[in-house]
Amino acid sequence: MSEAELVLRSTRVVTPEGERAAAIEVSGGTITAVLPYDAPLPPGARVEDVGDHVVLPGLVDTHVHVNDPGRTHWEGFWTATRAAAAGGITTLVDMPLNSLPPTTTVEHLDVKRKVAADKAHIDVGFWGGALPGNTADLRPLHGAGVFGFKAFLSPSGVDEFPHLDREHLARALEEIAAFDGLLIVHAEDPHHLETAPQQGGPKYADFLASRPRHAEDTAIAHLVAEAKRLDARVHVLHLSSSDALPLIAGAKADGVRITVETCPHYLTLTAEEVPDGASEFKCCPPIREAANQDLLWQALADGTIDCVVTDHSPSTADLKTADFATAWGGISGLQLSLSAVWTAARARGHTLEDVVRWMSSRTAALVGLDARKGAIVPGHDADFAVLAPDETFTVDPAALQHRNRVTAYAGRTLYGVVKSTWLRGERIVADGEFTAPKGRLLTRDN
Repeated sequence: MSEAELVLRSTRVVTPEGERAAAIEVSGGTITAVLPYDAPLPPGARVEDVGDHVVLPGLVDTHVHVNDPGRTHWEGFWTATRAAAAGGITTLVDMPLNSLPPTTTVEHLDVKRKVAADKAHIDVGFWGGALPGNTADLRPLHGAGVFGFKAFLSPSGVDEFPHLDREHLARALEEIAAFDGLLIVHAEDPHHLETAPQQGGPKYADFLASRPRHAEDTAIAHLVAEAKRLDARVHVLHLSSSDALPLIAGAKADGVRITVETCPHYLTLTAEEVPDGASEFKCCPPIREAANQDLLWQALADGTIDCVVTDHSPSTADLKTADFATAWGGISGLQLSLSAVWTAARARGHTLEDVVRWMSSRTAALVGLDARKGAIVPGHDADFAVLAPDETFTVDPAALQHRNRVTAYAGRTLYGVVKSTWLRGERIVADGEFTAPKGRLLTRDN
C-alpha cells in the first residue's frame, strides 16, 4: 500500500457503518484507510483537520441537463460543474437532450465528450437517448460507455428528442434488455395529458390540473408491465405522484427490476405555496400538494423510492414567462440540492446518513459506479463534501454558479453550508474559490 499523501480528519465522518470520528488516509486520489480519529499520523502526510464539520462522500447526481453543446446559453459544462462542486456534488451524469446534437448516436456522444473534456470541474458521465428509429444505435452507444438510455413517453419539449409511443417503447426496451442495459423513463401518459384541461395563463392551479397524477400513474403501470414481460431494467425518473407508490412497491415485491427517483423540489416545495406567475417553480411532472409530499417522504424512508437527484433543467430567464403553459419547464437545483434536502430531512427526523444513502450511495449504484463512488471506504475515489450541517444561509440568486441564476429557492433559509468539496483527494472548491477543472469523463466500465 502506498504511503498516505493526505489525512482528512473530522469528529464526524459519514461511513457505511454510521457516523463517527475518523481519519481518512488518501494516496493517489484513492482512499487507502479509514482509521480512528486519533490514529498515529503517517510520516510525510499532509493533514487537514476540519474539526466538527461533517465529511460526506461526494454526492452523485445522475439527472442533470447540461445542455452543452448547442444550448450553452442555457447552461454548460463549465458553469454546471462549478455549481455542482459548490454544492458538494463530485459526479454527475448528463442527460442526452437539450444539447444539440442530442446524445443518440456514438458520433453525437463523441461531440459531447470533446466539448466537456476541458471544462469539467467534477467527474462527468453520459446517458444515451432512445428515440423512435434509433434502436440500431443503442447497442453501439452501450459499447461506447453510456450509463443507460433516456426515453420520454410523452412529448419532451424539444423537437429533436421525440417521445416513444407504446410500439417504439417495446422495441427499444427489448433491444436494451438483450444486453442488460438500463432504460430511464420520463413517465407521463400522452393521452391523459392531451385530455387534461389546458387553461394556460399565470395560475399555478391551472397548470397543476394540466399535468394530472394519473398521467404518471398510467405510464408507470405500462412501464412496469413491459419491464416484467421482458425482465428488463427500468428506472422511473422524477416521480411526483404519490398515487403510483403502491404500484411501484408491488412491482418491487414481485421482482420487477425497477428503481425510482424523486427530486429536491418535490420534497421541499408544495403547490400551495407557488405564487401565480412564478414559473421558476414550473417543472414536468409538477410540484404537487403538501399531502402528496408527505407520502413521497414516507416512500423514501421505506425504500419504495430509491434515490434523490436534481433534474437540473435550466433555461435563459426570458423563457420563464408568467404564463405556465408557455414557460420553460425545469428547475435549477445543482448548487442547492444538498442543503435543500437536508433542511427538509432534518425537520422530519432523518439523518445525514439517510441523505448520503439517497444522494450518493444509491445513485452511484444506479449507474454502476458503486465500486468507486458513493461511500467513504478504502478503494473508493477520495471524493468528499465537507458540510456545516447546523449553519444556515439565505439563498441569493447572485451567489449561484449556474449560468442563468433563476431559482425557486430564492430568499429561502436553508441548513447545511458546504465548506469545501474534494475530488480524488484534491480540494476543488473552498469558500467560493475554485481550482482549474480537474474532472474526468467517465464511462460505464471505467
